[in-house]
Amino acid sequence: MDVHDLVSNTLTRIADSLEDQPDVVWDQPSLCTGWRVREVVAHVTMPARMDEDQFAQQVAAMGGDFQRLSDHVAQRDGPLPVGEHLANLRSARLAAWEPPGGGAMGALHHAVVHGLDITNAVGLDRACSDEAALVVLDGLTDGGAAQFFGTHLTGMRLVAGDLDWSWGEGSTVAAPAGELISLICHRELPDGRSLR
Repeated sequence: MDVHDLVSNTLTRIADSLEDQPDVVWDQPSLCTGWRVREVVAHVTMPARMDEDQFAQQVAAMGGDFQRLSDHVAQRDGPLPVGEHLANLRSARLAAWEPPGGGAMGALHHAVVHGLDITNAVGLDRACSDEAALVVLDGLTDGGAAQFFGTHLTGMRLVAGDLDWSWGEGSTVAAPAGELISLICHRELPDGRSLR
């Protein structure tokens, strides 16, 4: 398994999902509180528009607060033309990007989770392969990354209804893999389901 291939494939699938969508879809709320679809895409594609030096300067300008920088960039760049967003999603530079300290696996989680912030919010098909979904599900559960999102999975048995995957013991939470990933990442789905 080449993780960068999974990252590139996921980013391309996000672009393919959004390419023919009307502006109203781009302006719909995502699963990221306060961000529409276009702001999520602007956040995901930030490394396609900034090199490492520019990123460091931007972080310094925000007092070292990455969340503040993320919000600023998402709001600033969200209104960019759709064609530019799609080109950035498909760029080789973005596909090769790795978050500081996160490596290729961190890049995959970033692409998959934010892709689902979009597709689960607006009712589009999951924009990642089965293989990518399984890797992220394993990373969120066996790797303990769910705690990063403030989600506690003790006493739960998670079952992906569309893949051969399950984890844990206890009360069963069954959903398609893409919805499970969003739930584990402390998102609330449009129908009100959450693990909060």
